[in-house]
Amino acid sequence: MREVAIDPRGTWRTGISITGLVALVAALLWGIRVGAVPFSAYDIWNVFIAPASNEAYQIIYNIRVPRVLVGALTGINLALAGCILQGVLRNPLADPGIIGVSAGAGLAAMSVMILWPGLMALVPAAAFIGALLAAGIVFLLSWDRGIQPLRLILAGVALAAFFGGGMSALMVFHSDKVQGTVNWMAGGFQGRSWNHVQMILPYSLIGVLGAMLSYRYLNALQLGDEVAKGLGIRVEKARFFLVVLAALLAASAVSVAGLLGFVGLIIPHIARMLVGSDFEYLMPCAAVLGATIVVAADTVARTIFSPVEVPVGIFMAFLGAPFFIYLLRKGMQR
Repeated sequence: MREVAIDPRGTWRTGISITGLVALVAALLWGIRVGAVPFSAYDIWNVFIAPASNEAYQIIYNIRVPRVLVGALTGINLALAGCILQGVLRNPLADPGIIGVSAGAGLAAMSVMILWPGLMALVPAAAFIGALLAAGIVFLLSWDRGIQPLRLILAGVALAAFFGGGMSALMVFHSDKVQGTVNWMAGGFQGRSWNHVQMILPYSLIGVLGAMLSYRYLNALQLGDEVAKGLGIRVEKARFFLVVLAALLAASAVSVAGLLGFVGLIIPHIARMLVGSDFEYLMPCAAVLGATIVVAADTVARTIFSPVEVPVGIFMAFLGAPFFIYLLRKGMQR
């Protein structure tokens, strides 16, 4: 009888997938349960099975469930945007925040929120245009017979500072309207509702579908432009499409979560350590990991100093900055 060979890597990836999904469900349930008013799993079950207009229903269904869903979708979008940008640029330090895409989206979104508050439904579209504009400027500034990674990082940092100055100027000249944007600039999910879920969900579905269908292009780009062309890939068109896709994912996340940094940088690296560099497995793993970590971090940030709520962007900065320094030191040693 012929023996069937078992692929250890495939078994490991299957185990990681199951573990990641279980961790995501646990993070979602934990985010719904804990808070100023704790609830049991039975209370959560009753809200969905036998809804009633009581305090538990209002808190769970209208406050906590939308918040954890927005957090999960934001984590997915930022993690996938980071994966795509790192793959396109072949640069482990690329992410929407570092190369200025998030700042461009943030300036555009803040402009709509402060100058035209009645057009809140257009915030994701404005953020996407701002992110795409920032990506185009960074590409132009870093182009020298091809994308130069160091120039791209430097151009991104400079552009992020420029757009950050624009956001500060808006706050100075419209100081009477900035109260609602302070937490948004820090990055957080306080006050997120079902309207925010509806705002980010369509962009997330389009972005996630596009990301999962583009893994072959990302894998080919890792081999170099000449090899990718030999495989029949139209390199420049593929790179442009992937950057637009990353901008869409990052912009939709910025429009509901604000300037939440470092997610797109650290999540792809952790996923790469778990499942390897093949984007067919890397991107689904990064998406699940991004959702899990953002939801868990938000839960910790809003409960650790209760009743004071810390924006999750501050919490992620304390986690992400040391990791970024570690990557820089590792790259310099190489």
